[in-house]
Amino acid sequence: MHTQADALNMRLVGQTDLNGHGDCMHVNLKDGFAFVAHMGESRIGTSVLDVTDPRRPKVVAQLETPPGTHSHKVQVVGDVLLVNYERSPFEPNATSWQGGLKVFDVSRPEQPREIAFLKMPGKGVHRMTYWEPPFAYMSGSGDGFIDQFLVIVDLSDPARPCELGRWWYPGQNTGGGETPTWTPTQSHGGVPGGKRYALHHPLIRGNRAYCGWWDAGLVVLDISDKRKPTLVSHLEFGADVSTATHTALPVPGRDLLVVTDEQLATDCKGMQTRVRVVSIADEQHPSVIGEFRVPEGNFCSRGGRFGPHNLHEMRPGSLVDSNTIYVTWFNAGLRVVDISDATRPREIAYFVPEAPPGRSSIQFNDVLVAANGLVYVTDRFTGGLYILERTS
Repeated sequence: MHTQADALNMRLVGQTDLNGHGDCMHVNLKDGFAFVAHMGESRIGTSVLDVTDPRRPKVVAQLETPPGTHSHKVQVVGDVLLVNYERSPFEPNATSWQGGLKVFDVSRPEQPREIAFLKMPGKGVHRMTYWEPPFAYMSGSGDGFIDQFLVIVDLSDPARPCELGRWWYPGQNTGGGETPTWTPTQSHGGVPGGKRYALHHPLIRGNRAYCGWWDAGLVVLDISDKRKPTLVSHLEFGADVSTATHTALPVPGRDLLVVTDEQLATDCKGMQTRVRVVSIADEQHPSVIGEFRVPEGNFCSRGGRFGPHNLHEMRPGSLVDSNTIYVTWFNAGLRVVDISDATRPREIAYFVPEAPPGRSSIQFNDVLVAANGLVYVTDRFTGGLYILERTS
């Protein structure tokens, strides 16, 4: 078991296991409150914490999910909280679940009030990007479709969300007569030679949506007409070096994306996934120009996943830094990388906490950096929420 914290240019400010519900994922901030989503080990789906004193974060509310359903993503803009509802991987024998987008009024953060639910057939919603009203961009599902695809939702009236447009990878709409060019699978290793072509989530800049499309790689969409998004370009990284493309972050003020592939294997028994720097100077022909180094250390012997997952996405109101990238690396903790030279990314800080009780290692899952520089990062299983700060 890894029992000692390891850090470079970072320190721990505060931590909480959220009243014993430390299985955490997405995190957002609003006016001194943190909204933390849970993986789904229990019925708790979303926690609200008072973080006005980051040394002593305090749980003030917890929302439960229906049976068969998990709710591991959150997005907050103003007084509107969005959470995903998706079929729970922790309840495979459940005969029913709720899939869709749930909307809460959080004008009183300690008392979230449900105001709407946009139901979706199939698996449901995996992750949303809701940065500026009135549009949310999410990976949704539908009858006749293979897996999840882009759904754009209009929240002009948050109490009456409605679908505005959608885009799917050609071949996903089998109900509409399309035939996939790949062998579909719902999970890696489920079908020999199978691929999962599914949207993880899009990030938005201007009239472009930058999408991690799982085994299909990077997809760039023109969303000028939100009712009918169109393809700009598609970059496959290659099956021998890429799987589970997760996040495609447009770097503010630069013609660059930072693209992560999620590590799915445990104990280093699978491919080492990557973090790439992609030039979009020619958006019709995006190209890889740099790659993050794999952290050095005995991480393969610590247990759990060792590899990248997600990035600080620089949503409005958070820290925006066109040269500095924060990336969660599961049991290698949080890594901070300087990309001022995009062809030679350089690690400048990291924080790897001691293993949470009952675990062999940390499994840092998601991260948000506040405008004041405080870093909010979550553990996947029991550790909960960690609040960090840079020391240089």
